[in-house]
Amino acid sequence: MARGTSRGPGSSPRRPASSRPAPRARTRRQESSTASSSATASSSAGTASRSVSANGWRERLAAAKSNRRTVRRVALGGVLLFLVVLVAPTLNAYLKQRSDIGALREKVAQQESTVKELQKEQARWEDPAYVEQQARTRLKFVKVGEKSYTVLEPKASERSDAVARAGDPDQPWYDTIWSSMQAADVPANQRR
Repeated sequence: MARGTSRGPGSSPRRPASSRPAPRARTRRQESSTASSSATASSSAGTASRSVSANGWRERLAAAKSNRRTVRRVALGGVLLFLVVLVAPTLNAYLKQRSDIGALREKVAQQESTVKELQKEQARWEDPAYVEQQARTRLKFVKVGEKSYTVLEPKASERSDAVARAGDPDQPWYDTIWSSMQAADVPANQRR
C-alpha cells in the first residue's frame, strides 16, 4: 500500500508514536461526554442492550450522587452534634449565671429599700417628740405630776377558770386529761 491511500471509510493515516501528543488527564465532563458518545455509539448495536446499559449507568451515577449527599449530611450532622455538645454546657452555665445575677439584683433592691426604711426610722428617733411618745407607749413612762392607769383584764371568763383548773398542780394527771376531753366534747357555740 502506498502512503496517502485510504484504508476505508472513517479511517485516517497513522502517525508514528513519537509524533503523537501526550495523553491528558480527562476531566469529569470529558468522561461524561465520552460516556454519552459511547452510549450513543452503542445504541446502533442494539436497542435491548442499549436500554439496559444506559439505565444501569444512570442508576449507578444517581446512586453515587445520593451516596455523596448522604455522606455530606452525616458529616454535617456530626459537626452539628459536636457543636451542640460543645456549646450546651457553656450555654447552661451562662443561663444559670444570668438567673443568679437577676436574683442578686432583686436581693440588693430589697436590701436598699430596707436600708432606706431604717434610715427614716433613725431620723424619727432624732426627734425628741417621737422619743417621748415611744417612752410613754412602750415603757409606760409619765411626766412628773401625771397619773398612769393600766387596765389588766376587764372580766375573767368561765373559760379562763376552766383553764386555771386544768392547770392546777394539785390535780393528778388523769383528771387533767379527763377535763380536757370533756372540754373538747362541748360544741363550739356552747363554750364560754
